[in-house]
Amino acid sequence: MNRNHVFDSNGPDMRLRGTAQQLFEKYLQLGRDATGAGDRVMAESYFQHAEHYFRILNAMAQAVQAQQGQRRGASRTAPTARKVAEEKGRAAR
Repeated sequence: MNRNHVFDSNGPDMRLRGTAQQLFEKYLQLGRDATGAGDRVMAESYFQHAEHYFRILNAMAQAVQAQQGQRRGASRTAPTARKVAEEKGRAAR
């Protein structure tokens, strides 16, 4: 799943569509608005939805870091064509 993946969210009182980042921000703002209006129950519901998308964002970030770590590790351990040629030259002497 990439960061541009579009989610369909069935929120507590409406349906939203967007990326995880967009939905996180939207639910956070809805929670703040509900808090300002004095509706603590609806605010908590919105904040729980925001937390869900926050966790998705964190999982995607961790997956990207793991992939980058694997690429770095593979590039460090894999011999380059130049090193292979140098070793073959030494072995031929």
